[in-house]
Amino acid sequence: MPKSRETTLFPETDATNGITRLCDLQPGQLGDCFALLTAREQATTRDGKPYFRCTFRDAARSVTAMIWSDTPFFAPCSESWKAGEFYKLRCRFSESSYGPQIELDRIREVNDEDLENGFDPGDFLQSSRFDLDEMFNELTYIVEAEIEEKPLRQLVSQILAEHTDQIKTMQAAMRNHHAYRGGYLEHTLSVTKLAVHLADKYIAYYTDMQPPLNKSLVVAGAVLHDIGKLTELDSQPQGANYTAHGRLVGHILLGRDLVRDKALELDELDEETLLRLEHIIIAHQNLPEWGSPIAPHTPEALLVHYADDTDAKFHMMAMALETDPPEGEEFTPRDNAMRRQIFRGLV
Repeated sequence: MPKSRETTLFPETDATNGITRLCDLQPGQLGDCFALLTAREQATTRDGKPYFRCTFRDAARSVTAMIWSDTPFFAPCSESWKAGEFYKLRCRFSESSYGPQIELDRIREVNDEDLENGFDPGDFLQSSRFDLDEMFNELTYIVEAEIEEKPLRQLVSQILAEHTDQIKTMQAAMRNHHAYRGGYLEHTLSVTKLAVHLADKYIAYYTDMQPPLNKSLVVAGAVLHDIGKLTELDSQPQGANYTAHGRLVGHILLGRDLVRDKALELDELDEETLLRLEHIIIAHQNLPEWGSPIAPHTPEALLVHYADDTDAKFHMMAMALETDPPEGEEFTPRDNAMRRQIFRGLV
């Protein structure tokens, strides 16, 4: 790792000071820590003064640092700080209704000497709490056990086999839900299991539907609903970024195209089954403002949409409630993916 330049005063002799993990800082505590800069967003105040909203994180906590124009940090932030770079911070941690925040005292890029003082880039890779191999094996088992139509099962199995490594490791989104290593697989497996439950439930409830609910299509659609994210997102240690294809086309159409190309290659899937599967993929987000060009028009697409939406939304709420609450607070901060204060309980 190359020796870094100082972005503000932070003497190299400070490298011998004790390091506290960012996630271990307590409200009001001043400490030295290593952090990854994940976002640097410029905006202006109501009276027209520029400022930056910077997001730093380690593997367990993400915090915001407000960089105002009248502070010594504004110039280096504007000129040299880069998202995706690691920094050594001296900062004071606080909690507010806007979420975890830090007030910077000193900052510089990490350097080779920091490696001897406990810095390890691998410590900053957020990952699923579940075993990646076990999740993938469970997903492939469901495909083999629950998709009765052989051509449809073959299509899904081959897509999983051809993209195994990426499916196991990539995140599900840039932010908001399952935005960590293995998050895509965790979300896909959870959606698929929920979709299986819903299909079994409604097949038993509505025996006179014509045509009957197709469980194989529900499972295939659940497994492949986000498959376009393999092309839409480029996963990096600091988080995922959109690829050019992701920005210009989006994962819904990218996923439809991937599935269509594989179906043409195998040339065994009948036309209507492929049409219904494509519809599940392009309709799974339900509304144009969420990215879908059309709402669900089949029962299979409807079940996959709600399985997907439920899993994503519940994850957002769960993550907000898994943060340590400030003492005496009945609600979470509103700085969460749900963009609302979530009730914890009366104090």
